[in-house]
Amino acid sequence: MNPATDSPTRPAAPLQTASPPPPPTGKSSRGFVRPLVLGALIVGGLAWVIHFGLHAYHYVETDNAYITGHLHQVSAQIDGQVKEVLVEDNQSVKAGDVLVRLDPLEFEIAVQKAAANVAQARAQESQVAATAAQAEAQLAEAKARVLQAEAQVEQARTQLELARLTASRSEQLFTNGGAATQADVDSNRSSLSVAQATLDAANANHSAAEAAIGSAAAAQKSSVSQAAAAAASVAAAEAALHETQRRLADTTLTAPAAGRIGNKMVESGNRVLAGQSIVAVAESAPWIVANFKETQLPRVVAGQSVDITVDALPGQLLHGRIDSLSPASGAQFALLPPDNATGNFNKVVQRVPVKIVLDPASLAESGDRLRFGYSVIVSARVR
Repeated sequence: MNPATDSPTRPAAPLQTASPPPPPTGKSSRGFVRPLVLGALIVGGLAWVIHFGLHAYHYVETDNAYITGHLHQVSAQIDGQVKEVLVEDNQSVKAGDVLVRLDPLEFEIAVQKAAANVAQARAQESQVAATAAQAEAQLAEAKARVLQAEAQVEQARTQLELARLTASRSEQLFTNGGAATQADVDSNRSSLSVAQATLDAANANHSAAEAAIGSAAAAQKSSVSQAAAAAASVAAAEAALHETQRRLADTTLTAPAAGRIGNKMVESGNRVLAGQSIVAVAESAPWIVANFKETQLPRVVAGQSVDITVDALPGQLLHGRIDSLSPASGAQFALLPPDNATGNFNKVVQRVPVKIVLDPASLAESGDRLRFGYSVIVSARVR
């Protein structure tokens, strides 16, 4: 067999045609966009860093801040039963508006009794005053009698001296054989006896008058003491009346300031105790307490303007100013202030409360949307 003729015939190779060009892979466009994005990120990061640095240079900021204000806890001053509750939760009230009324019956009765006691005490005072006036008049009369008795004693003494002179002269004339007779001597002696008796009577009358003035003075002193006691009784009765009237007035609880009602914890028919808080009134003029770090305080002074953002008011920027700084850190006002001399000590950056008041325009802009306790962020401009 001839290998040249017996070997199988190989098929002819197919003709190769030109293939179309491959589609573009986009490597060149991706390679162009990626540097742009990276550059934009770098520029944005640098801009943020620059903005953060400038903000830190010009502002002192804290998010440890909250809204607060005057919150009046209205408490019962007396024990009693609630008769009426005239307000609802979150209601706006004005200063002096009646909030709650307690049952006034027992206090009205107490006022009537106290008023009767005052009237009785005043009547007794009037009676004692009349007695004192009478004692004063009796004392004056006794003093006048003493003066009259003294005048009578002096007159009786004068008459006695005259009677003695007359009797002595008549006796001398009778003894010397003069013009006087025994009858004249006897008459003059009788006149002397009468003058002596008159003087004795005047002295007795004077003694009686002095005794009477002592008795009248004692009675007058006693009446003065009684008048003082009566006046004290009247004062005590009037004080008791004022106390019962005050307790009666305490049955009506009013709003101490204008604001909104919150934390109402009373209903009609409840029994309340003295000192029990039954409702709160939040005034509508809040301010902000921001707790700055002690390391920030050298850059914080009263009067600085501040920017305020409230978490509950997104997108709204409020403005205010620093009103004052607390005299001590917040830890010093805590119930149990820290004592760093007890052993172990860890230094902790202290925070100092700073009071910030809102501008009137910001208050008007926010309306009544600010609530006590809202969290805020405060940025104080220092340069």
